[in-house]
Amino acid sequence: MLNWRGVMVFALSLLGFLLSFDSADAFLAYVSNEKGNSISVIDTEKMETIATIKTGQRPRGIEVSRDGKFVFVALGDDDVIQVFDTKTRNDAGGLPSGADPEQFTLDPAGKLLYVANENDAMVTVIDLEKRSALGQILVGTEPEGMAVSPDSKILICTSETTSMVHFIDTASREIVGNLLVGSRPRFSAYKSDGSELWVTSEIGGSLAIIDPATRQLKQTVSFEIPGLRSEAIQPVGINITKDGKLGFVDLGPANRVAVIDGVTHAVLKYLLVGQRVWHGAFTPDEKYLLVANGVSNDVSVIDVASLRVIKSIQVGELPWGVAFGPN
Repeated sequence: MLNWRGVMVFALSLLGFLLSFDSADAFLAYVSNEKGNSISVIDTEKMETIATIKTGQRPRGIEVSRDGKFVFVALGDDDVIQVFDTKTRNDAGGLPSGADPEQFTLDPAGKLLYVANENDAMVTVIDLEKRSALGQILVGTEPEGMAVSPDSKILICTSETTSMVHFIDTASREIVGNLLVGSRPRFSAYKSDGSELWVTSEIGGSLAIIDPATRQLKQTVSFEIPGLRSEAIQPVGINITKDGKLGFVDLGPANRVAVIDGVTHAVLKYLLVGQRVWHGAFTPDEKYLLVANGVSNDVSVIDVASLRVIKSIQVGELPWGVAFGPN
């Protein structure tokens, strides 16, 4: 005889299990489309693009405010950081970025924005509350990769043409150290505990592991993919898990994401993604990593636990970067 009481208990348990995967596990990704002059909004529960936000000219660097209320996107041809309200998706004004903004980074407190001005060899510092520029810092030629140390004391800026990493004191806004790395450094990222700084060199085809305390090179990681010429392997974006155990490096026209052991720095595997993978971001729970593929106009979804690519999501033209709001 069918036990209806047991069926009801099971049904209620199943309902509770399913409800546990509601909006708490559904995150919105914002993808800047450099040639599409737009931001694609991806729902990671549906794994699809649900909206498109029109922007100004040539959107590249993209971040979400620490409170999740705003999306910031660098408009290289309009010389401004455009701001959008995440609830309404309406234009919420602009920030004085300086000329030709490309990459930028928020300080850990979410109060300051540091912007690389590629054509002017400058970094612009913006007060987000006042929406005004506090000043500029002269750096090397073609600044790009921006990162702030977890303790907020040091700002990192890489200069592509000078192949240099600049260490900038955030209090004095002066360069306090420089380090030569491989040719055309494009991106920089700290481990969450501040123990290491990772910097990719696009033309050098390598990843520099740097000791932030001594500001010296600890190790250089090279990449080799059977069947691909070395010049096709061009490291750009970096994403490191919060526990520091895994790093993911986007290899540009190699169409792969390299998975790096965060302790030994050995290359564990290469994940085949879309064409010309550029930058990516983790969902706030680090369950997935989404990476933007510029030539194939899509985003690849990587399952972090299994290290597998599980989905391709179509976005706008020439996707550049990905950003998520806070958990």
